[in-house]
Amino acid sequence: MHRTDQPRDLVTADDLALAVRLVVEVLQQAPPQAWATRAGSLEWDCWETVEHLSDDFFAYAVQLGPSAPPLDGEVPFVWESRRPGGPANAVHADRGAGPAGLLQVLEATGALLVAMVRTSAPETRAHHVFGASDPEGFAAMGIVEALVHTHDLARGLGLSWDPPADLCSRVLARLFPDAPSATDPWTTLLWSTGRAELPGHSRLSTWRWDGTPRPRA
Repeated sequence: MHRTDQPRDLVTADDLALAVRLVVEVLQQAPPQAWATRAGSLEWDCWETVEHLSDDFFAYAVQLGPSAPPLDGEVPFVWESRRPGGPANAVHADRGAGPAGLLQVLEATGALLVAMVRTSAPETRAHHVFGASDPEGFAAMGIVEALVHTHDLARGLGLSWDPPADLCSRVLARLFPDAPSATDPWTTLLWSTGRAELPGHSRLSTWRWDGTPRPRA
């Protein structure tokens, strides 16, 4: 069975706000000395990964911001890496502010995206490399980024991370409609993003979501 066989609940700004809050709460438990460790299977350390997640929130928010959002490319901020192989971000946290400051940056950029999703007209369309999407789609993208990168971070920081199943189900239905629906939603989301095994299914070596706007009922 696939998720296209079932009616779906909309992904909302409240869902995104919940994801941001849960992520910040779990990352606040990290030991200060752990932020230089590698984030799971990523090539970035944990500090860089939080900067990348903050940058995702920022990039999605500003993409929805113009009165006529671009459909053929990104709003032209400068994205750049601070080191070879590091994430190319427009957002960089002041390392002098320490982990608490880093998480303030994460919370602030998450709030920007929440606000843009909440206030943008449902018919708004904006560019994403995986295809033009709507505010609900950008909310779902932000949630997926938050959940799976916190999985990466939890591995590097030695934390436990198990997000709500209903939240995982909603973003799977929105962005991965062909994903299996009879399996654990969190494991299925990790599988859909190439991070986990799923019984009865081959592990994915490449993946992408489908942000195409969908019926709102």
